[in-house]
Amino acid sequence: MKRLDMRAIHVSRFGTSDVLEVRTVPKPEVQRGEVRIAVRACGLNFAEILARQGLYPDGPKPPTVLGYEVAGVVDAVGHEVDAFREGDRVFALTRFGGQADAVCVPEVQCFRMPDEMSFAEASAIPVNYLTACHILFQVFRVHPGDHVLVHTAAGGVGTAALQLCRSVRNVTTYGTASAAKHAYVRRQGCDHAIDYRSEDYEEVIGGLNGGRGVELVMDALGASDWRKGYRLLRSGGMLVLFGWSSLNTGRGKRRLLHTLGQLSKTPFYLPVQLMNDNKAVAGVNMARLWHEPQMIRAEMELILALYRKGIVRPQVDKAFAFEQAGEAHRYLEQGKNLGKVVLVPDELPERPKTLERPDFPQLSPTRLMASSSAK
Repeated sequence: MKRLDMRAIHVSRFGTSDVLEVRTVPKPEVQRGEVRIAVRACGLNFAEILARQGLYPDGPKPPTVLGYEVAGVVDAVGHEVDAFREGDRVFALTRFGGQADAVCVPEVQCFRMPDEMSFAEASAIPVNYLTACHILFQVFRVHPGDHVLVHTAAGGVGTAALQLCRSVRNVTTYGTASAAKHAYVRRQGCDHAIDYRSEDYEEVIGGLNGGRGVELVMDALGASDWRKGYRLLRSGGMLVLFGWSSLNTGRGKRRLLHTLGQLSKTPFYLPVQLMNDNKAVAGVNMARLWHEPQMIRAEMELILALYRKGIVRPQVDKAFAFEQAGEAHRYLEQGKNLGKVVLVPDELPERPKTLERPDFPQLSPTRLMASSSAK
């Protein structure tokens, strides 16, 4: 007899990781056009840390269940679902609610897992790799010979960006990370690792490339770092903002004075200034792209193609049980992770893979995305 209830990690109220509770709730009923996934692993992202603290604009109000991405097995399909059936191994994007034993998602947000992919790997792909892919190949469109600065290079998006940059010829990458993480980011493809704690990355990059600047800055830090990133751009370069981690106090909850202080340091870019400087500033929030399913699918097809080529290799740092959700949040919040942190309802049926391959084949992401969009 199938279980009619399930466990889910609830945010009982805004606050520190202590507000997380594992509760038993009814299992969701699948609706028309949806598939229900029995979750085997789900990713944890910094957006969910901020949502727990009450600092994420798209986060639902508590009590709620977070979770933007899952991997598992389809255990029910709704009417008008053609692409999936019960028993399929899949991963999916969720509009929260993913950190549970089961979740229902629209068919269009679901993707079939390659046979060789583990559940832990699959749960590490949707948010991080889609964000990096969207920035590199849709918003900016990186070219051979470009120089790219990736902040928090040892994190999930940073790992994805470094790997994806290796798919384009002669791209030079700079990555900010603490000194203890430099060996890791170099294995992911970083050409120049910079210790943000002891070095000024603006000065280091200027010294390394003779002041030529960089074509792209990927910045999820915020505030004063956005100013520095803009200064580092060469003519025709782009600063892409995709997060605001500096809002995090490191103490587990939001503080009004700290938030106001970060807001006061935020730069404003006037149209005339951008024109005269020949620079661009763009923003990316994948949680606001639900209305572009074809774009998302084309980017995911590219990511899966690069996975099969050995370029995309999700790095799963740690898997925490649902009952350890608070520990997982603190681990990510304190920046201890190398790559991805995942949550699992039960013991994983396979060991998480942390593959490190120095030999990255080179493809043409632009051509692959064009062919995917034409299908």
